Amino acid sequence: MTKAPLQLPKYTIGVGDRFAQQGKAQLQACVLALGSGITIVPVWNKSNREHLIVGSKPSETRRAADAAVAELAWPHGYFLDADHIGLKTVDRFIAPCDFFTIDVADKIGSPAEASDIRVFTDRHPELMAETVLEPSGVRLKASREVLENVARKYLAAVQEAGKIYRYIAERKGAGQFVPEISMDETDSPQTPLELLIILAAIADEQIPIQTIAPKFTGRFNKGVDYRGDVEAFTREFTANLAVVAHAVRNYDLPANLKLSVHSGSDKFSLYRPIQRAITDAGAGLHLKTAGTTWLAELAGLALAGGGGLELAKEIYVSACEHIDELCAPYASVIQIDRGELPSPEAVKRWSSKEYFDALNHDRKCRSYSADLRQLLHVSFKIAAKLGERFTGAVKENEDLIAREVTQNLFERHIRAVFCSD
Repeated sequence: MTKAPLQLPKYTIGVGDRFAQQGKAQLQACVLALGSGITIVPVWNKSNREHLIVGSKPSETRRAADAAVAELAWPHGYFLDADHIGLKTVDRFIAPCDFFTIDVADKIGSPAEASDIRVFTDRHPELMAETVLEPSGVRLKASREVLENVARKYLAAVQEAGKIYRYIAERKGAGQFVPEISMDETDSPQTPLELLIILAAIADEQIPIQTIAPKFTGRFNKGVDYRGDVEAFTREFTANLAVVAHAVRNYDLPANLKLSVHSGSDKFSLYRPIQRAITDAGAGLHLKTAGTTWLAELAGLALAGGGGLELAKEIYVSACEHIDELCAPYASVIQIDRGELPSPEAVKRWSSKEYFDALNHDRKCRSYSADLRQLLHVSFKIAAKLGERFTGAVKENEDLIAREVTQNLFERHIRAVFCSD
């Protein structure tokens, strides 16, 4: 008997779990949301790079997610995301995952064949006519030259996404996984017009994406607040919602297609504008909050004092010693002022409160350090090398750390983005 196609619900949240120990605490945040009258479905995500750093396997992430769902008797769906995969990395994710973030950002700018550009342009004369996006009133129109230029920049990336999608579909079966296309880890944001053209190309490629992650205006640095013009982002985000709705109506794309905000954790200044925009548009959203759980583990260790605090200090000191190595893979999504980092010598003398206040993302606290937080965000490799010393310390302080994880995810993220209170 053929299985029913997997359908991504309206509201989903990407929850990363570097060491596969916080599944229950993360899911508890979704349980709290359910008690507030809103269903947020978790998508556990972990990239191939993160698996290699930690020394884990996608199957282990699946077991941890399944165990959390069983223990809390979660009554709704959940997914496991093969995060930022390509053809070279996807195989180990095929069996355990049912959500695939197809990352083709590195193909953006690779020129497509001239004949493919010409065929695409000829196929879409409607993109050269004025399109009014309701209800925003945004007007989009591409000249033939503009359409060709956008196709030249993005068409090869979409074609690569098609190859990856078909590779997965041949092995899992069409409809048995949720495809997402990610174009966020690149230098320039996509305009609403470019997004519309990209979606037309995705429809031509017959990729039934249920979510797309464009690059937005401004900086989405890991683990810290948005840096940029909030009003400009709001206009762009609202227009993109209208673009997605228009593309669904006019191209062969799934009705539940929605925007995905990557590096979405801790973007507190954007959450209410996003909440108002999706509410006004009746749109869905996928918010990706990967590394914020790992930071909550560190915050919990600091609060625990004793050996937990000493371990948190050790991780920071080692991070300072290996800062170039740790930051290099994340150069496009962090901005650390090294002159503003507290010295290792000072941190060694910190109390639990001093460490927690520096790491905890409380913008009203004068001790909060966005530079320290970003450095620690990319320093989970150090904890991985500590092995049982780290994971054992987390288990010893499970209750305290679980409260930090749940509170951070529910109060600061889910409530702000998805709840209207």
